[in-house]
Amino acid sequence: MAKNIVSAALLLISVTLSFKHAWDSVYYKDNPGSAKMMESLGVSQTFMPYMAALAIVIGILLIIPNTFFLGNMLNAQLIVIIIGLALRAGDYRIALIEIPFLVMPLVLIWLKYPFKIS
Repeated sequence: MAKNIVSAALLLISVTLSFKHAWDSVYYKDNPGSAKMMESLGVSQTFMPYMAALAIVIGILLIIPNTFFLGNMLNAQLIVIIIGLALRAGDYRIALIEIPFLVMPLVLIWLKYPFKIS
């Protein structure tokens, strides 16, 4: 029971963050700090809509029980890419901030989908 509650809470956080990142990627020009951070990581403005689409796809995949694992794997891979870009740019602060967000999809995979009816 407690496992399902923790898994449901993490799932809700993960889906919310995925859609929030998609929203921020679409409207990156409204947030100059976010645009500056992505530019410092080497992510061009032409790539931002693709990142938004990927974040939306990840959020949707996380909600569906049959694609829960795939969504978490894609989420973890995207976070590893961001960490790698941050390390390449020499921004260790961003890389360290992303580590807990990398752990979240891995813990979700371990806890499994919380709403599965068996």
